[in-house]
Amino acid sequence: MNEKKLRILLAEGDSGEAATSLREIYPEGQDGLELTVVSALSTLIGSLEIVNPEIIFLDLSLAQPDPLDAVRRVHRSAPGVPLIVLAGDCDKNRVAQCLSQGALDYLPKGFIDARALERVVRAALERKTFEGLADLLRDPLTGLYTRDGFLTLGDCALETAVRRESSMVLLCMKIENLAALDAESGPSALDTAMCEVATLLAGSFRKTDILARLGKSQFAALAVDAIEPSAAVLCQRVERRLAVLNRERGARSSLELRLSARFCSPTMTMAFSAFLDSVERELRLTKAQFAEKTASSKPVQRVEK
Repeated sequence: MNEKKLRILLAEGDSGEAATSLREIYPEGQDGLELTVVSALSTLIGSLEIVNPEIIFLDLSLAQPDPLDAVRRVHRSAPGVPLIVLAGDCDKNRVAQCLSQGALDYLPKGFIDARALERVVRAALERKTFEGLADLLRDPLTGLYTRDGFLTLGDCALETAVRRESSMVLLCMKIENLAALDAESGPSALDTAMCEVATLLAGSFRKTDILARLGKSQFAALAVDAIEPSAAVLCQRVERRLAVLNRERGARSSLELRLSARFCSPTMTMAFSAFLDSVERELRLTKAQFAEKTASSKPVQRVEK
């Protein structure tokens, strides 16, 4: 029985470093690689449906004049496929932005060898496996990840953040007046409210962020590659969208949401599950305790060594 080939779509310039290293990892005689090499961004996007790749490599030298827009276009064309960028010296300042626009990882041109390439390929395949498993763990009502799915992807995101020395922001929220809404309108209206909150979250975060419904009335969002001030900014964004949503609800009672957000630095040593629990703990406080804690604390809390 033939082993399944690894399908890789590579857009690379003249150097051919990545293609050479890939063929070292997967010698042609072993028949383990189905490598498609193109020399233009337009050809890469046009080949996605035909190749159906498991991993995409994009040389930023082919992504001119706007590499960030190119990364966005590729990611939106194949959001479920890990995207790895190849960055030259002139592109190094853009790497962090590329990661925020959907790229999973990067390799510096001039230093691409079989060992480095094998590392990013393995990480990409592991991430894809995690996401595939987590896709089975979605809330049927809202389409967001369940708690198990969120923990699975959160562990993976934390490992990636430590490896890249990048930071994240975790925001948790719960509907405060759930009992009142239930008494007023009944279960069907509650389902509608849950879907409205899910839509609110989706509109407040990037497609590369991870959204979840953790419980009956509790939600969470993990913003990857987010700097420390983002915690306060994201809370404000959610609150603004909540105000719009409540106006659109008309005669129906307004939704009351409690938010808690915390910054995760690259030096954080606790497990993701413990980090999540530290943010959820604030949501479990009584209203009076939460108000007192919020008034006496800084808007952004830092979790680090």
